[in-house]
Amino acid sequence: MANVFFTFKKIFKDYANGGNMLMLATVLALLVVNLPFSTESYNSLWTHEMALQIGDFNLFSHHGEPMSVMAFINDALMAVFFFSVGLEIKREVLVGELHSVRKALLPIIGACGGMIVPVTVFYLLAKGTDYVNGCAIPMATDIAFSLGVLAMLGNRVPIGLKVFLTTLAVVDDIGGILVIAIFYSSHINYWMLLAAAGILVVLALGGALLKIQSKMFYLMLGAVVWFLFLNAGIHPTIAGVLIAFTIPAKPVYAPKKYIQTIRTNIGYFDEENDETLNSRTILSDEQLDHLKEIESASDKVISPLQDMEDSLHPVVNYIIVPLFAFANAGIFLGDMDISMAFSGVSLATMSGLVVGKFVGIFIFAFLAIKLGLAPMPKGGNWARMASISMLGGIGFTVSLFIANLSFGTGDPALSLMLNESKLGILIGSLVAGILGWLMLHLTLPKAPQPQEDA
Repeated sequence: MANVFFTFKKIFKDYANGGNMLMLATVLALLVVNLPFSTESYNSLWTHEMALQIGDFNLFSHHGEPMSVMAFINDALMAVFFFSVGLEIKREVLVGELHSVRKALLPIIGACGGMIVPVTVFYLLAKGTDYVNGCAIPMATDIAFSLGVLAMLGNRVPIGLKVFLTTLAVVDDIGGILVIAIFYSSHINYWMLLAAAGILVVLALGGALLKIQSKMFYLMLGAVVWFLFLNAGIHPTIAGVLIAFTIPAKPVYAPKKYIQTIRTNIGYFDEENDETLNSRTILSDEQLDHLKEIESASDKVISPLQDMEDSLHPVVNYIIVPLFAFANAGIFLGDMDISMAFSGVSLATMSGLVVGKFVGIFIFAFLAIKLGLAPMPKGGNWARMASISMLGGIGFTVSLFIANLSFGTGDPALSLMLNESKLGILIGSLVAGILGWLMLHLTLPKAPQPQEDA
């Protein structure tokens, strides 16, 4: 339990810090796109072509056409983001909160409510309109932003509520992945899809049967799978998730063998010879061999899954997601009327996030606890559960992503809907974040809470 708690603390800190970067990138995008001297530069930046070319083959191409910078961010870099999400989901299923049905049931049920009700709210407001296809926009909870709000309250937040919100956001991501896979695929090339499936089988067998631990093996073949998905009509971010599921979760060495290797090799360096090693000098071949053995053992005691997840967290949280926000959150407000924020797709999005997510998460969690299906999170009560449910309405990254899939086709009419939906996402997420923080501030104990375990 201590190891699980340590891992959760690290993840919580990473996401909370990532939330700050996300907020900064969003504000910067809004400023740059609305300043007269930078609007044109901002808009033209995303139309430049990307290439990673060998001869006539360009890896960053879609049906033979080079990807724009915007497409590269949304289809390539976000595939890395979803790869990271896939690694997190696999870890949660194997050893985390999703490993125990009893512990996972409440956030799973809450997440289901937090997806069903917002989609229903959006659909009821959009029924019969041109923007009804954006129903899935308010269904996701942004884990970085929501945990960033919790981090502002420090250790006043009981660990049980932090775990509940984190697990709920992970389950939300699963729902978002399924929606993208099912509803945002078109003109499917089944031969390419079959080839991608074959490579995924090779990746899975490589980890399960051949015990291949080389990260380069999975990344190289994974890049091929991504390219095939991109050109097969299946959104390439799905490739990121499926590749993540093939990454081995077991290390080469068990901890016992690792400790034995360390003891054997460190024993070579006698205590009385410590002074000879005090100065910075060239090591002998024998010394180098022993230290290399220790280094190799250290690599083999960490599974590829944990190693990749740990390595990707800073890249995703501090580079990819902020860059995605900077590219996609730039809403030009000059030709917008204030009434647009409270009508059409913007209103449907805000209502789904602020009302739908709150009602869905809270009611479904309430029923699960009252029916005895799951216990109240440690340190929680109904007022705090309501506050956490409100924070679930912060649906930024995946909401923007789905909005782009729904309306980002280049059609002028849909481009206007895209801008309005982005405005709804920004306002809805901001309102949910402020209300969630205020509700927690009023309902949480004033003193810091023990953070031993959930």
